[in-house]
Amino acid sequence: MLVRLLYASRAVDASPAAIEAILTSARQHNHESGITGILVYGGGVFMQGMEGGRQAVSDLYGTIQRDARHKDVVLLHYEEIVERRFGGWTMGLVDASRVNASVLLKYSERAVLDPYSVSGKVSLALLEELMATASIVGHT
Repeated sequence: MLVRLLYASRAVDASPAAIEAILTSARQHNHESGITGILVYGGGVFMQGMEGGRQAVSDLYGTIQRDARHKDVVLLHYEEIVERRFGGWTMGLVDASRVNASVLLKYSERAVLDPYSVSGKVSLALLEELMATASIVGHT
């Protein structure tokens, strides 16, 4: 059974080196676990969508909740799925500071990444728009 999970967290260390370390770790682990996904970051906030087998996604989310690199981890959306939307990425990346402000403003009160102030469905819609506008880098 495939599932999709979307969560938000705040970075303890938002330096480029710390974000690169998270990406490298995620890409290696996700490839081994059959998980695909997208990580959006900006202003010290992460929003990640991941897809894969129910147990693998559940285990990964539990690991993220305990990971000292994240704080304020919040589940935004969870659902069983028939097919993947993020299948092209072991962990695609979007730097929200490089996204056209109008895209962020379309889904939020301000033109910043703030998944804490919108619903999970709105956050998922933002991810879909980022995919449609080719804002995601790091194809597998």
